[in-house]
Amino acid sequence: MACLRFPSRPAATSPLIPRSRFPMRGWVLSVPLRSRFPRIYAFSSNDIKVGSNIEVDGAPWRVLEFLHVKPGKGAAFVRTKIRNYVTGNTVEKTFRAGSTIGEANIVKETKQYTYKDGSQYVFMDLATYEESRLSETEVGDKKKWLKEGMDCNLLFWNGRVIDFELPINVKLTVVDVDPGVKGDTAQGGSKPATLDTGAVVNVPLFINTGDEILVDTRTGQYSSRA
Repeated sequence: MACLRFPSRPAATSPLIPRSRFPMRGWVLSVPLRSRFPRIYAFSSNDIKVGSNIEVDGAPWRVLEFLHVKPGKGAAFVRTKIRNYVTGNTVEKTFRAGSTIGEANIVKETKQYTYKDGSQYVFMDLATYEESRLSETEVGDKKKWLKEGMDCNLLFWNGRVIDFELPINVKLTVVDVDPGVKGDTAQGGSKPATLDTGAVVNVPLFINTGDEILVDTRTGQYSSRA
């Protein structure tokens, strides 16, 4: 009797993709590639720009300023001002033009600030409910603009949180300010106002207690009514 032979099929539970989608024999595993432990990429000092993330002496730094210098004599170089993500220290450093520098691949993830637990600020991934915590020292002056329920970008390097980014504009409520006077306009001066986070900003004279305003977190200045 003739015996029919059928190709074996993989188990239904395996995360497999049909061979028809790939020019290779058999089946291949589909594995999600996501890691908080980034590789370090090398790039040239000529590629440096404001906002570049680089590795210097085994630590992650952010470029704040840079200047390409080509002297009349001697080799060209790049003068930079960089800030250490971990310690917050700012230093000036010079790199020879065209030299290879390690680029720190900072992983950015959106988390929601949920509550303060003692001296720790708790951020949650709303998809996985995983919590990340930052100390008061790590949060620093940014706490003036931080409110529960606010989405922030946490920056990870080698599996640890090294910094976080606030939204550019945040909506806050005025809880204490001198009352406005009829006829006051935005061009008529300003006055200090205390917000619900405890921060104090200068606002136009027409702003009153209970008003919601937008504050630019980069400058700490009033932007507009919300």
